[in-house]
Amino acid sequence: MSTSLPTNIPTIIRRSVLQAIIVAVLAGFLLSFVYAFVYSYQQKRLHVQQLGEMLANSASIPDGANLVARQVSTLLDSDPTLQSILFYSTDDPIDSLGQDDIDSVSNNWYNALIADTVSFNYPVTSRYLSGNSIQRANSSQQLPSILSVEAEDTTMSTTQLAARNTLVGYINITLDINKLRWYWIRINLLSWFATIVLAISIVWFVLRKLNWPTKDIIELAKVCETAANNPELEQLPTIQQRFGFEELIRIKKAFIILFDRLRAAQQDYRDLADFEQQLHNKDLSLDMQRSNFQNMITHELKTSLNAITGGLQLLDNQYLNDEQKDTLAIIHKGSHHLELTLEQIIQLNRIEKGQMIVSLSEFNPLQMIADLIEKFEPTARQKDLELISRIHHVEYTLEGDVTKIQQILTTLIDNAIKFTYTGQVVIDSQLTHFNESIRWQIKVIDTGIGIDKTYLEDIFTPFFQVDSSDTREHEGVGIGLSVIKQIIQLLGAEIEVDSELGTGSKFIVTMPLRYRSQTQHQNLLKGMDIVYYHHDEAGFTVQTLKQLGANVKSQRNGQSMMDYILKAKVNTIMFAEEVLPEQVAQLAKCIRERETTCRSLLIYWYPPHKEHYVEIFEYDLKAAGVDYCHSTVQDPKVLTILLKKWLA
Repeated sequence: MSTSLPTNIPTIIRRSVLQAIIVAVLAGFLLSFVYAFVYSYQQKRLHVQQLGEMLANSASIPDGANLVARQVSTLLDSDPTLQSILFYSTDDPIDSLGQDDIDSVSNNWYNALIADTVSFNYPVTSRYLSGNSIQRANSSQQLPSILSVEAEDTTMSTTQLAARNTLVGYINITLDINKLRWYWIRINLLSWFATIVLAISIVWFVLRKLNWPTKDIIELAKVCETAANNPELEQLPTIQQRFGFEELIRIKKAFIILFDRLRAAQQDYRDLADFEQQLHNKDLSLDMQRSNFQNMITHELKTSLNAITGGLQLLDNQYLNDEQKDTLAIIHKGSHHLELTLEQIIQLNRIEKGQMIVSLSEFNPLQMIADLIEKFEPTARQKDLELISRIHHVEYTLEGDVTKIQQILTTLIDNAIKFTYTGQVVIDSQLTHFNESIRWQIKVIDTGIGIDKTYLEDIFTPFFQVDSSDTREHEGVGIGLSVIKQIIQLLGAEIEVDSELGTGSKFIVTMPLRYRSQTQHQNLLKGMDIVYYHHDEAGFTVQTLKQLGANVKSQRNGQSMMDYILKAKVNTIMFAEEVLPEQVAQLAKCIRERETTCRSLLIYWYPPHKEHYVEIFEYDLKAAGVDYCHSTVQDPKVLTILLKKWLA
């Protein structure tokens, strides 16, 4: 699709006005020329008509031949537009145009513009001459010099001759239209020249008048271009308007107002960006404070709980009466509940910080379900509930995080039994095979109190309670579902809930696993020396790197790591997610300054919850020498792909 080049407004105005004036001048000139010439032709025709009548009158009198000859000679010499004047002697009328046809407008236009010559015939009548006594004239210059009169009847009296009116012939005048045109042009040439000069003067004056607003438009366009090419322009240049055109003044005011609004919007945007930066910094600080507070409070609670548990264990060996044993059982129950809740809080905190790892090991899904049924069978029997297992597959050996899978199923089965008063709890297990993996779908179905559909999305929120009376009767349900939801996402699995109030609930967990034959670790990173710098436990990354064949050296002290790097040849240095970006930048600068022969690959694993803040610290880290910044990954396959890409 072709696009036309941009044209400025002044050029369009001048071009359009010039074209309009030229067309108007040409049209007016052409029409005036045609009309004037037709009018001139009409006047010439009237003049010829008068000449014809004069010649006819002269020829009709006795001895008028010499007079007519002199008149014809004079007319032909003085008027070059007259081609010929002839006399035809005849007593028969000539079939020619009538006077009305000659005077018609259409005929005048045709003769004036198209015809080459036009002939006019004027009858010559005399009551003194007969048609047989007149000689025919064939010369185009003059009539015969003698008009003889022969008496037809000598006995005719003078009175009878005078009373008789006889047609003796026709005077034919031929007008040369071409010569008439050229003659008319020569006569009007000066007036045409004056008209053209006047038209040019008018065009120049009009264009000069139009140039006034175009100058203001050009000035306004220059200011607009300056503002467009300078985004950081704080003040508009002076817009000079020489002429006070109302429309241009309005445009100028609107442009200034829009520019001021843009500057105000940019200032608001900068203020908002600064405020957002402050919020980000506060969020980082709050995240750090919250993490430190959680670590501190859980540590203190864990210490106190250990002391309580130790005291209870000492009391178990004492001789107690029944009342004391009941009291001790209540304390044991509360201590166990507090320990379970505290452990769940610690797990949730570690998941949010990206510190929980996935440990893969072999297991048998049938055996796992059997162990869970054996564990919960006494509790279900106490409530007169049926604990049923429905297995839709044969025995397999799979690989996964057994501890976390058991925790998920334990929580779901425990909640199902707690909230079911009559009926049954069903554990449904099904395996689906794919090309490179296998999908294990487990359904925990109960006939309990159910959950209102409006609360299905909220039950995975920590400490959410649908009904305070029921949840207080059944302890330990405030954070369990939230923890297993996070664990399920960590394993790359999914959980779905379908429930109806008063009928029951169905929890469906679908997790991808792998065959044992496909989980043999390959030495993809064999021969690679990696230093992993961290503060907390090594975690999933170190375990996965070792499984892939890499030689991994864990370091917790910066100076110790620097000494090790100087002594050993290290391919890659990784910084764990709990290390602050400022510390990573400082260590990276030191490493780059001490490198001499080879360059190590520096990688910083930041926590997933800091994904939105990566732009804040990534630029500084890369400036310090860090090659890649990436969120912590829990999938060995993804980790392998990333390392292959970076090491390439």
